[in-house]
Parts: sequence; structure tokens; C-alpha cells
Amino acid sequence: MTISLAAVFIPVLFMGGIVGRLFHEFAVTIGAAILVSGFVSLSLTPMLCSRFLKPPREEKHGRFYRVTERGFDAVRDFYGRTLKPVLNHPGKVLVFSVLVLVGTFVLFVVIPKGFLPTEDQGLVFGFTEGAQGIGFPSMKEHQQQVAAVVRSHPDVANVLSSCGPRGSISVGNSGIVLAQLKPRKERKHSADEIIADLRPKLARITGIRTFLQIPPPIRLGGSLTKSQYQYTLQDSDTTELYRSAPVLEQKMRGLSGIQDVTSDLQLSNPQVNITIDRDRAAALGVSPRAIEDALYTAYGTRQISTIYAPNNQYQVIMELAPEFQANPAAVAMLYIRSASGQLAPLSSLGSISQSRGPLVVPHTGQLPSVTISFNIKPGVSLGDAVASVDRLARLTLPGTVTTSFQGTAQAFQSSVQGLGLLLIVAIAVIYLVLGILYESFIHPITILTALPFAGVGALVTLMLFHTELSIYAFVGIIMLVGLVKKNGIMMVDFAIEAERNEGKSPKEAIFEACLVRFRPIMMTTMAALMGTLPIAMGFGAGSESRRPL
Repeated sequence: MTISLAAVFIPVLFMGGIVGRLFHEFAVTIGAAILVSGFVSLSLTPMLCSRFLKPPREEKHGRFYRVTERGFDAVRDFYGRTLKPVLNHPGKVLVFSVLVLVGTFVLFVVIPKGFLPTEDQGLVFGFTEGAQGIGFPSMKEHQQQVAAVVRSHPDVANVLSSCGPRGSISVGNSGIVLAQLKPRKERKHSADEIIADLRPKLARITGIRTFLQIPPPIRLGGSLTKSQYQYTLQDSDTTELYRSAPVLEQKMRGLSGIQDVTSDLQLSNPQVNITIDRDRAAALGVSPRAIEDALYTAYGTRQISTIYAPNNQYQVIMELAPEFQANPAAVAMLYIRSASGQLAPLSSLGSISQSRGPLVVPHTGQLPSVTISFNIKPGVSLGDAVASVDRLARLTLPGTVTTSFQGTAQAFQSSVQGLGLLLIVAIAVIYLVLGILYESFIHPITILTALPFAGVGALVTLMLFHTELSIYAFVGIIMLVGLVKKNGIMMVDFAIEAERNEGKSPKEAIFEACLVRFRPIMMTTMAALMGTLPIAMGFGAGSESRRPL
């Protein structure tokens, strides 16, 4: 039993991908613990029994033991009476078992699937997006309005807010807001409920959009986008790509299971184009580099000095006065110093025009791309959302546009395939190990027949409590395979010995085995239930992840 139980986790140990990285330590720890417990059961436990066990005539039990023992005997006798009709009608039981096996596969297909449950970590993170071409003063004003609304929520303790280009974000019409929530016991609402409460209030602020999300427990690749899940479109023909992406984005807004749909495609940013007349500039002794330096000094963030104070330091940024920055016509008023020291107006060095163009041109894998990001609504599984987006894209996009999920959504797609294969390989390894130990092809099948019933119980329970089949829930199913298989071994092993040594028929042997092993099976089952009950109740921080397990 110890060897076959440890063998369950061998396939888990050699899994690749993100699921393998998540399960590797789990498999090593559980496998080692099982082997150690097997050694203890064969050494320490017999020694303790030799000291603590007493002959039946010397045992003295209290009233509580006698009452509970009578109750247990009554349950065991009832089990024995109901077991006899089952053994007398093997055909009906076999048909019922086949139906349960089919039901297990059906439930595994239809159950809502997720990846990593969201955890209330006391943080709410959000992106803000202003109008294309918005100036920094206006963006700052809108960002402060967003921060004021978030700060006004009674369950929010602190708010961090900023806007403008920073880090890997090169666009000026974006910002971030980070809300630190009060400790869970001091607030009335969860992080999901706080986001649902803030969303309509933030939507009433004109000129800016806010996308709130709970930071995922594990960030898996993908670009940092306004919503949690990403769907990337790629095409070498940017005209076709930029025509198709807004169409798909608009249709995705109509899907019932997702919300906060947005993309990184921004094509209407006002821009000023300066075409240098290189011959004239060369005649005046002005190089293109000098023109670029002048424009960066006027409109960029050129740091020319640092002021050091006792408790802080301040960057000195050279720029034009705000009234000149807001007026595109002021570009023509700039003067460029030539190599001879003379000043030449920028308007004399080329032509200046205004147009609209892309704010950024993102690429993924060397190809132009558009990433559409989205969040899922409460009560909707990630599996259903991914399937609906993929189905809509196939109906909407032309054949030249290739699509792929990124980040968490991509890891979810690969994990769904990997988890099913993991379960099949684990059962196959159990069968091989049991077949070697029993030197039989049939006995392992007999032991494994309990797995479909356990699978149905696990999947039905998840559906009754509206819980997705996530990575953590699948860990629980792997553990359940070991627990149920152990119960089967306890009965089958006893029946084989009774049949060989006492000459009993198979029916008599398994009937006696069921009654004799009823107590240890119920003890281990109830011990497992009581051990996992606090996890199922879901108390404390991060309980959302542990409850499916």
C-alpha cells in the first residue's frame, strides 16, 4: 500500500511546464512523507503496540466507549445487511458502475474550469487610460479624481496613484492606482466586492477609464495590461490587423461572461510631423542631431541638474513653459543654433504639419501585434471565457490574422491538457505497480474501480458549491485517488489472503473483508474529512485558494 501510494506522485514529479513547477515540491514532499510513514508503521508502531495493547479480558472501557461501540456495531451490521444484495446482483452493480464511469468523464468535461483561484491579499490594482493626446496636467487632474473615489471607500486604508510614462510604459495617457485594503477582519467586504462597488463610481468620471483587478497570486508571463487576461492578434499586414482588431474588440464587449475589455491599439493620437529640408539645414549649418536635441529639450524630460536637500533630492527638468507646450503652433517658434553660432527658426528648416497616428506600435515575436485584454465577471469560469473568446475570434477574424492567449490564459490552456494526461498517467502507474505486487492483471482493476465513484463525488461537490476545477482542486483529486485506492487495497488484500489460506469462496472472502476492514476504512476516511474540514470552511487570508483543495 505504501509503495503504490508513493507511485501516485511519480508522474507529478516529472511534469513540465508551469503545472510541473507548481507540483514539483508537492510531489517530493508527499512521496517522501509516505515512505517515512511506511517505515514508521513497520517499526515504531509494532513496538508501541507491544507496550500499550492489552488482552481483551484485561481491557476496561468507560461508558462513552460502550455507547459509541454499540453505535458503530449497529452501523457495521446495517452495512453487512445491505452488502449481501449487492453481492447477489453483480450484473446490476456492474451496469451502475459503468454509468458512474461515464458520468465521471461527462462531469470532467462540463465542469467550469479555472487555473489559480484569486486570493484576497488586501490589495486592489488598477490601470487608468485617458484620451489619446491628453496633456500631462489634464491627465494628472483626472488621475487625482480616480484616486479620490478609491480613497473614499470605507474599506480602503491607503492609495498610491501615479500617471505618465514610467518604466516599461511609454505612453502618457495611462496611470496606475494601487489600493491597500484594511485587514480582512476590519472590513465588511472582500476585494471582489470592493471592485464591484467602485466600478460604477469610477465609470462616472468623464475623460478617463479605470480598470481594476486583484493582483494574481502568480504572474505568468504576458505583458502588463489593463485587464488580467490577454488575447494577442498578429499579422504582418498592419492595415488588415488594425482593421480587424477593433471589430473583434467591439464584439468581445458584447460577450456576457467578460468585462473591462480594452486593447493596446491607439491609432488616433494627435501628432506633429516635422520634415527636415536637409539641403537647407546643411546650408545653414544645422545638423539633424541639433534639431532633435532642441525638440527634446523643449518637450522631453531632459534633466540638467539635481538639487540635494537634507532629506530629499529634486531633479531639475528643462522644458518650455506650459502655455507653449499646449500649443502645437509654438513648434515653429523654436530656434536652432547652427555650427557658426547663429540662430535659425525651425520653420525655415523644413515643413511642419499635424496629423493623427499610433501612440505605440507593439510587436510580439517580431510581428506587429494588438493585445486585447479582459477580465471575467464574478461566477464565470476562466475556461468558459477562454472558449467564448476563441470561438468569437474564429468567426470574426480573417485567415491571415493569427491569435494566441498570453500570460495566465495561455498557461490555463496548456494546463487543462496537462492535468487530464497527468491523471491518466497516475492511474496507469498505480495499475502497473499493483500488478507487479499482486502478480495479477485483475486485482489492480478491482482496486481501481472505486476511483470513478470518488471522482463523481469530488466533481459534484465542486459544482454544488459553485467552485471551479482549478489547479488546487486537482491537487485534492490526486490525493483522493491515493486515499480511495488505499481503501480498496485494505479489502482486496484481506480477501485474497482469506481465499488462499482459509479456502473461502470469492464472495465469502470479500464479504468478510468488508466487515473486518470496515473499521479502519471508516477511521481513515473520517480522519481525512476532519483534517480537511477547516480548509473547506475557508477561514483566514488566502482561504479562496485552499477551499477547492
